[in-house]
Amino acid sequence: MKRKYHVIEGKGKSAERALAAFCRANGQMLLPLVELIEQARLTVSTVLDEVSQQTIEMILQLSAEQIAGARTPGRSSGEIRWHGSQAGRVSLEDRQVSVRRPRLRRKGKPRGGEVEIPAYQALQKNPAMGGRMFGALLRGVSTRQYGEVLPRMAESVGISKSAVSERAIEASVAQLGELLERRWNDTELLVIYIDGMQFSAHHVISAVGVDFQGDKHVLGLQLGATENATAVKSLLVHLRERGLDTGKRYLFVIDGAKALRAAIDEVFGTEQAVQRCRTHKIRNVLEELPKEQHAQVRSLMRAAYKLERADEGLAKMEKMASWLEREYPTAAASLREGMEETFTINRLGLPPSLHRCLGTTNLIESPQSGVRKRTGNVSRWRDGEMVLRWVAGAYLLTEKHFHKIDGYQNLWTLAAALGRQKKSVTLEEKFA
Repeated sequence: MKRKYHVIEGKGKSAERALAAFCRANGQMLLPLVELIEQARLTVSTVLDEVSQQTIEMILQLSAEQIAGARTPGRSSGEIRWHGSQAGRVSLEDRQVSVRRPRLRRKGKPRGGEVEIPAYQALQKNPAMGGRMFGALLRGVSTRQYGEVLPRMAESVGISKSAVSERAIEASVAQLGELLERRWNDTELLVIYIDGMQFSAHHVISAVGVDFQGDKHVLGLQLGATENATAVKSLLVHLRERGLDTGKRYLFVIDGAKALRAAIDEVFGTEQAVQRCRTHKIRNVLEELPKEQHAQVRSLMRAAYKLERADEGLAKMEKMASWLEREYPTAAASLREGMEETFTINRLGLPPSLHRCLGTTNLIESPQSGVRKRTGNVSRWRDGEMVLRWVAGAYLLTEKHFHKIDGYQNLWTLAAALGRQKKSVTLEEKFA
C-alpha cells in the first residue's frame, strides 16, 4: 500500500499558504521544538533553516497555549487569557524576522498584566546572533554589504549598519577575552612559534604552540608599535601567567629578530632551543645579491640545510660566506649573522620529516595569512583595541581549520632531545 506524503511545492505566497496550513494541521509535531527552544538547547535557525515566518508564529502560538490553554474565541476563562496579537521580531543567528506574536494578560489586569511568551523571549535574546554576525564580517562582508548576503525569509527585516556594528563589537570583545584568558597548565607544549603582523600603524605579536600530539594552538596576542623586546616580553610573561611553565625546555621558532631572541632569554632562560627561520635567512641573503646570483646561492643554502649533521651544514655555509665575501661582503655578513641557530633542528638530531615544519616560521605565517584575509575589508583601524579584537576573532576562526603538523608521529624525538619525555605509567601505578 502506498504511503501518503505532504509535499510542498512552488515558491512565493502559494508555498507560504501551503506551509501555514500544514503547520496548523500538524501543530503537535512542533511541541518538542518548543521545549528545546525555551530551554535554550537548540538555536531556532538550526531547525527552521528552510521554513518560513508561519512556522515561527506556530511555535509562538504553541508556547502561548502551554501557558493559557487552547484559544477559544468568544469565551474567556482561566487566570491567564488571550488578548489578541501584535507585531514583533525574533532574532535568528544571522537576521531578525518580523512576526505576529500572541498577547496574554492576567485576569482583571487590563493594564500592566502582560504575560510573556517563553519562546518569544528566548528567540529575542538569542546570544548566537552577535557571534554569527561577527563571523560573517570576518569572512569578508562589510557592514554595508551584510544585508545583501544574509539568507532571507519571507518578511525578513534587514538589520541596520549600526546594529551590526554594535553586535560585532560585543561579539569581538568576548572573543578577545576568550583568547587572552586561555589557560595552558594542562597543555604539554613542545614548540612555540612567534611572529608579528602589521596593521596600518599597529604591530601585533602572536604566538602559536604545538603540543606532544602535533596539535596547534593559538597561544596569545600582544600589541606593540614594532616588533621590539618589550612587546615580546609582555606576550611571554602573559603566557607564563596563564600557566605556561617557563622552567621546561621548548623549541622556539622565530624569524631571526634580535628582539625575539632577547625576550626569550629573559623570560624562559638562555638554555632554550631556538630555531631561526631558514626561509627568512635565504631571503635576507638574496636581498644583498644581484638577481643572477639568486638561483645558485638559494640552491647551495638549501643543500646545506638538508645535510644530516649540523657541523657539516655549517662548514658548507662558512665556505659559501668566504666565497661571497670577495665580491658581496654584505651578503656574507647576512649569511653569518645567526647562522648557527638555523641548524638547531639538525643539532637536536631531529628526523627530516620534522624539518619542514620546524625549520621555518611557515606554520605561524599560514594562520596569519588567514587573519589578513578575514580582516582585509577593514579600511581604517581606529585604535589598537580594535586591531586586537579583529585579529583575535580572525585567529579563532582560522584555528578551527588547524591540522596536525607534518611528521607529528616523530615529535617524540624532539621531546627526548629537550628532556621532555612523558613519564610512562607502570602497571602497578595504573591499577593502584
